[in-house]
Amino acid sequence: MALELAGIHHLTAITAQAKRNVDFYTRVLGLRLIKKTVNQDDVSAYHLFYGDAVASPGADLTFFDWPAAPARRGNHEVSRTGLRVRSEADLSWWKEHLAEQDIASGNIKERAGHLSLEFEDFEGQRFRLVADPKAGESHPWDRSPIPAEHQILGLGPITLAVPDLRRTAPILTGIMNMREVRSYPAREKNGEIHVFEMGPGGAAAELQVEVNPDLPQARQGAGGVHHVAFRTPDKDEFDEWVRRTANHGVRTSGEVERFYFKSLYFREPNGVLFEIATDGPGFTADEPLETLGERLALPPFLEGRRTEIEAGLEPL
Repeated sequence: MALELAGIHHLTAITAQAKRNVDFYTRVLGLRLIKKTVNQDDVSAYHLFYGDAVASPGADLTFFDWPAAPARRGNHEVSRTGLRVRSEADLSWWKEHLAEQDIASGNIKERAGHLSLEFEDFEGQRFRLVADPKAGESHPWDRSPIPAEHQILGLGPITLAVPDLRRTAPILTGIMNMREVRSYPAREKNGEIHVFEMGPGGAAAELQVEVNPDLPQARQGAGGVHHVAFRTPDKDEFDEWVRRTANHGVRTSGEVERFYFKSLYFREPNGVLFEIATDGPGFTADEPLETLGERLALPPFLEGRRTEIEAGLEPL
């Protein structure tokens, strides 16, 4: 059997306003703050993880807290993040809910094969709520302000913006074993969207590549995305991905120990940062499920610096 990715693992974006970020994602979107930790490569910055009640892989939306200028939109970036709900009725509920929060949203309509609703957060982070009637079991959080039946199920699809599909497609299909399943004209002139799926397929395992050579070069910043991560179930398959990328001559980070999962980072040829991450051990490795996100969690290799790290962080 061919080595396959199981879907989207997490997406990491950038915020310049951590306090407001926590308020928006927990109160407006109703997600659970499942891990309050720091960027392991820059401990002066929070790394905030939001998810469902049980911190499921594939439901993690995360943010680095950096004092960055606003992002500039364009090519060579993750351009929109999908958030799955169950049905068209849920999309209608969310459109009304967003309006009550003074958040503009688009029309509910089919986009690249899914009925969806687009909106942005307070920094311009772009989202697409997607109806996923084939989604499996969900794990609603009982302390969310969003009714359980309308809560966000998880991530997907994720959209990339690139100027040339001929550079990106070979790594998706030839190395990452994704399948191109359909394509559509894009809304912008000269653009087109190519849909790739991995593993089991479906909205939680889908990457949409929007190709438009006329877009400017994106600039990373607040309101933009840092990277997207894909799921692999365990260390054995992770090691196979390390070997596979090396055998194909892909420059990678090699294995990186993140404590909550193991990571492998590399850039696809149009410059978008990818990560392959294990499902485990997960976020209960150092905190009980019941109290996830309530205190600053540090992996063991940073615990000895807790006093120094806490002193450099603004309380949330």
